[in-house]
Amino acid sequence: MSRTALIVDDSVTMRQMVSFTLKEAGYTVLEGENGEDALKKLGATRVDIVITDLNMPVMDGMTLIRNLRALPTTRTTPVLMLTTESQDSKKQEGKAAGATGWIVKPFHPEQLLKVLAKVVP
Repeated sequence: MSRTALIVDDSVTMRQMVSFTLKEAGYTVLEGENGEDALKKLGATRVDIVITDLNMPVMDGMTLIRNLRALPTTRTTPVLMLTTESQDSKKQEGKAAGATGWIVKPFHPEQLLKVLAKVVP
């Protein structure tokens, strides 16, 4: 059975890079350009993992995570923050919001897949 990932980033290039990596690993991929777009695309669709940027227009990654944690369908879904931000204070804020993990850009595809293997049931 294929796993489904939702990638949320305002950078088309970053979404394409992550999407390519995940599709090569057998994932079905949904994409959103910001948190609000991601929530609309998610709808009733069940995903196995959400990978989101932090800094995005309309709705940022922290707000998206809080919204995901409030929904019954995504309350326990792993959420990885994939961002250029590396400050401990941001990581703590992400953890408090409900982020499962934090990966700093630029990322290596092998690193991303290794983290996914640990967090996706």
